[in-house]
Amino acid sequence: PYYIDLNQDVYLQAYLRSSDQNLTIFVDTCVASPDPHDFNTLAYDIIRNGCVRDSSYATYYSPSSHFARFKFNAFEFISRHTLVYLQCELVVCRLGDRSSRCYRGCISRSKRETSS
Repeated sequence: PYYIDLNQDVYLQAYLRSSDQNLTIFVDTCVASPDPHDFNTLAYDIIRNGCVRDSSYATYYSPSSHFARFKFNAFEFISRHTLVYLQCELVVCRLGDRSSRCYRGCISRSKRETSS
């Protein structure tokens, strides 16, 4: 466990273990939940489909494409629960492949028109 106080910044780093220098890593989704087995019922999106949902979320520069570095602020959700779990989904892509998921960034779903 990692112990933090309310409003303290939480810093995270993901590392891709590969000798292939032509790969890059992208943070697609990170969700917080008080239940380690349920990230849907009572959950808080920090980032979803590459779209930032929490205003305190920020990415940090890394000299290597094998690292993804980011932070967010411990929110009130944590103060109401003794433990909070994070689940993050990352994507691995070919470095420089502009058509890959890593380079498309935020993907918002298009809204459907309702019929009368």
